[in-house]
Amino acid sequence: MLAGLGRSGLPEVVDVVGEPGIGKSRLLDEVCARARRAGFTVLRGRATEYEHQVPFHLFTDAFADADPGAQAALADPAFAEVHSALYGIRQAPGDGSVESAAARFGLHRAITAFLTQLGERGLVLALDDVHWADPASRELVDHLIRHPARGRVLLVVARRVRQTPTSLTAALTRGADSGTVVHLPLEPLSEQESVLALAPDIAEDQAKRLHAASEGNPLYLLALGHAHRTGASLPRLTPDTHADATESGYVAGLPGGLAALLLDELGTLTESQRRLVGAVAALGDHASSALLAVVSELSVRDVEQETTALVARDLLRAGPGGRWMLRHPLVRALVYERTAPGRRAEFHRRAARELARRGAPATERAHHVARSLTDWDPQAAEVLTEAAAGFASSAPAIAGQLLDVVLTHMPDTPDRFTQRGELLLARTRALGVSGNLRESRDLLHSLIENAGKNHPELRTRAVAQCAVMERHLGHSPEATALLRRELSRDPGPSPAQAVSLRLALGMSALLTASYPQARADVAQAVAVARADDDPTGEAAALALAALGEAYEGETEAAAGFADSAASLADALTDPGLAGLCEALVWLAWAETLLERYADAERHITRGLGIARRTGQLHVLPHLLTSRAFVHLTTCRLPSALEAAEEAESIARAAGSDDLLGFTLAIKTLVLLLARPLGDGSALATGEEATAAAGRSRGWWSSLAWCMLGHAAFVSGDPHRAQEAITTAGGGPELPLLQPSIRPGQLDTLAAAALTAGDVEAAERWAAQATHEADRLGLDGQRAAALRAQATLAEHHGETGKAVRLLDAAAQEYVRCGQTLWEAYSLLRAAPLVQRTGQGARAAAMWHRAHRIAVGGGARLLVDLAELIRPQVMAETPELPAQLAELTARELEVAELVAQGLSNQDIAARLHLSRRTVETHLSSIYRKASVPSRAALAGLMTRVGLGAGS
Repeated sequence: MLAGLGRSGLPEVVDVVGEPGIGKSRLLDEVCARARRAGFTVLRGRATEYEHQVPFHLFTDAFADADPGAQAALADPAFAEVHSALYGIRQAPGDGSVESAAARFGLHRAITAFLTQLGERGLVLALDDVHWADPASRELVDHLIRHPARGRVLLVVARRVRQTPTSLTAALTRGADSGTVVHLPLEPLSEQESVLALAPDIAEDQAKRLHAASEGNPLYLLALGHAHRTGASLPRLTPDTHADATESGYVAGLPGGLAALLLDELGTLTESQRRLVGAVAALGDHASSALLAVVSELSVRDVEQETTALVARDLLRAGPGGRWMLRHPLVRALVYERTAPGRRAEFHRRAARELARRGAPATERAHHVARSLTDWDPQAAEVLTEAAAGFASSAPAIAGQLLDVVLTHMPDTPDRFTQRGELLLARTRALGVSGNLRESRDLLHSLIENAGKNHPELRTRAVAQCAVMERHLGHSPEATALLRRELSRDPGPSPAQAVSLRLALGMSALLTASYPQARADVAQAVAVARADDDPTGEAAALALAALGEAYEGETEAAAGFADSAASLADALTDPGLAGLCEALVWLAWAETLLERYADAERHITRGLGIARRTGQLHVLPHLLTSRAFVHLTTCRLPSALEAAEEAESIARAAGSDDLLGFTLAIKTLVLLLARPLGDGSALATGEEATAAAGRSRGWWSSLAWCMLGHAAFVSGDPHRAQEAITTAGGGPELPLLQPSIRPGQLDTLAAAALTAGDVEAAERWAAQATHEADRLGLDGQRAAALRAQATLAEHHGETGKAVRLLDAAAQEYVRCGQTLWEAYSLLRAAPLVQRTGQGARAAAMWHRAHRIAVGGGARLLVDLAELIRPQVMAETPELPAQLAELTARELEVAELVAQGLSNQDIAARLHLSRRTVETHLSSIYRKASVPSRAALAGLMTRVGLGAGS
């Protein structure tokens, strides 16, 4: 794999798995040694069991002993974000609102870019014991598996199967299924391998007995061999399948005899040595000689003497950065677990005090404070709360862990109820954004009931937050019931809270495709916010109303609400909008559905900036999917895919199946256009989207099934395409499908039906598309209906009619700015135009579509263009650069000018107004750089596109 790095199609990740002591770390040693000899940069990191509350520990360890070249790259100002996020998060005070990190997922992309740069000369990133990785490191590993660094980069992870968290196992399994991950299980060594390699100096009979006792585990055999050579007592030399000495505590799965041997070795230590190794086990990364002296209460001289003795016994080894470490994680575990709890807590307590004396921030001290807490300590709680705030945006799972420690020790008394409630809300937020939705929801249920009538403000906030968790769990009806119950209480919530609750009701209704049931609630939210002089709440309510009406296909009403919402939102400052950033989500999606792409992009960009600065990760997937859709439609596929993949990463981390299904649905459509013809990634993503979203009747689920239908049709399966889209719509008439996008889905259904030989169904769906598009009054949806009719006309042999319909569709797409679909319509039309004898016009259509597709990264359309090139370009001259920018309609107008037609005659021929023809001519003169009508006619004649061409 090292030799083949960087070649397309080869795996980029190796997943090494095996039991404790089987040789995973030894294999990584060999990989790293060979990579260094071959000139690769090598980064080697190891997770540890007792540092779960230290974010990115696995990666900071990997970078700690990087070679000078990697350290120099990390110091590059271009990667300041990587350095500050990996190191500054623990070493400098912070409020968790670092914009550049956004907070977790921007860092993931930045580190991928950093590894890509290092990979220019070859890079191996070897990560050991990832089953113990902290949550932030696990998320980053997951990202690197799904989005590998480009170039000659190999990621090698080593782990124990049974202790690996499910999410990481799932990511590695998906990678193995797609061919990007090689799964490498390590099996026990055979008798011959063991004796020859590990016990060559021991008599053969005894060596075989030792092997049998070790069951082929090399670490166990080495320990047995060492005991045999030193005359130490040996455990029973037969495997004991019933032994349970190691099935409890830290070393679960470790052979009992091995644990006994390691404990015997530790039993020979002096009291000061035991105290020192106990301090090393507790301190982890902080185990410097100076801190060891403070924690173990030994003199600096005694520490030096004892570490020298322990190094000689190979119990201690020097680690990077001048710190000490025990020779194997299993040894550390045995030492840590066998240290008396009181002494262990005291080690951590002294470490925390010393770090505080040195000026270390709460984020660096938190790990030791959490492990030293045995009773309620307000000062310790303050440190943990401060650290949790610092970790909230970049490592929310760790923030939740720290708050849990505080809540566990805080007295549950009435005078502390409000304080406990605030901390509990903070913890449920952290749990929610780190994927623990059910735990967050359950805690909120408890808080709602306990708050009762005595704490209405706290209860209402908990209800609003709980409704979000319920929605993400796919429980919108439960969210709706909870919200209505809270609104019906007497006394009711404050005006601001009432607006928030009614907006949540509207969003729940929208997701369950029942917006009309919440229309009155949204209108009430507008009225309450307006009466309360709350422009942010009013803007949000108007934006939600715009989205709800746009979804339902009430275009005129949606446009009015969108105008009002945009007017209010644009007048607000960013801090003013920060409290309801969802307003920009709803407004941007409404404008997207209304085909106002420039306005949508403006509000998306602003919303992303506010959300990133304020750490509001929950709104990012919605803004990013909107950006992906806008960039797809306007033919900017690379940036569309980047946005879709970031949205997917956040959705996976959030743990919401519905949200993941939604983001994958958008990604399916992007992949369909961004990947080459015949690529299966869009279909696979669509299948995963529908699996995540299920067959519920909600907006996101139906969208996922529609996108799967499009992918199935392009992959050559029209029957599956029809099944998927009619599943989304609840039947052949699509009664449950989002009205605002029905014509586009009906276009695909009509084409699929014709491919499957069902002309009657195709005619029915094409007619319905026209009816739906007329009701909507949206250019893009009208164009989709025209395309459906063109497909029918072509099937019936009415080539001229098909050309006129496709040409009209292309013009509609030009009007609304849907450049991608303009190009697709031109490619559909070009062969038909060639068939009618208009070779030059067909070539012009092809050239414009090809240029759009290439410039926008639409690989599917580029391949389609190349596929039809021979039939379109037969005996047709290349289009000159002066005319290459003209649209198909503009080229048609120019040809008629060259034939001597007046503006009035051209208008009559093309069924346009005279003013439209004059507008086209002004554009033609500018693009072709000609000053007059006569010059244009001369140019067209010279290049063979004039009269008689």
